[in-house]
Amino acid sequence: MRHLFVLALLILMGLPVQAQRSPLPDLRLAQDPALQRGLEQAVRNLGLDHEVATGHLSLALVDVSRSNPARLAMLNGDHMVYAASLPKIAILLGVLAESELGRLTLDAARLATITDMIRFSSNDAASRALGWIGGPRLAEILQSERFALYDPKGKGGLWVGKAYGKEAAFQRDPVRNLSHGATAFQVARLYYLLANDALLSPRFNALMKDVLSQPGIHHKFVKGLDSRPGAQIFRKSGSWRDFHADSALVEFGERRYIIVGLAQHPAGGAWLEQLAPRMHDLIVPPATITAARH
Repeated sequence: MRHLFVLALLILMGLPVQAQRSPLPDLRLAQDPALQRGLEQAVRNLGLDHEVATGHLSLALVDVSRSNPARLAMLNGDHMVYAASLPKIAILLGVLAESELGRLTLDAARLATITDMIRFSSNDAASRALGWIGGPRLAEILQSERFALYDPKGKGGLWVGKAYGKEAAFQRDPVRNLSHGATAFQVARLYYLLANDALLSPRFNALMKDVLSQPGIHHKFVKGLDSRPGAQIFRKSGSWRDFHADSALVEFGERRYIIVGLAQHPAGGAWLEQLAPRMHDLIVPPATITAARH
């Protein structure tokens, strides 16, 4: 993790810094019919149409390759669901946003904490990091005009209303009354902003990607992409009982894409593992995969 601490030191030397509002086009305007058909076919081939129809599976796929305009496909993309540990990515954003504003100091111990929270999904680390920000302040950040990752009067989005321990929820989300919630679209949108250096200032974007790199848990999307060697994965997942969630920004040569999956079923983790390579192939042509392997 030495490179992470060096990067953080460089960031701290430049504080305070505040990023400008994103000039990126609205991701909703990037919906692509051909990619949508491909995603629907991938789900159909796995026999998961019923799970989508009953709201037990939500997916988002975004092509953010630099040489092309963004392309979006999603199924139940605005369905607000319990997302287990995936919303820890919102805590990470909150920590970095407060650090960017000079309101929170990132030292080696805190960097180690947020890294454990993301790569190994430590509940203790997540609760500690949330405590640095404060639950109400994180809700304010997520609902702010700058990030707009949760809409209390609309479709919801990313939400953290409970520490990751035995404590009671301090503020459930207004849309679905969830303690830890997400929509596939808003998770994908967070990665969309991150991939285009528009989420935070460039240095904090780089730090966020560094923390999201080197996933420490080998399952779901990460395991599914074993069959596509050469993919670099920036990821946060979550599991609790029959709730399974995963999200990632994947870089493969000149191709970059975002995948998000939210499932409620005992086999949900296996679904996400099986979907990952199929979603990958919708962005990366087989010829490109063969060339990368050689």
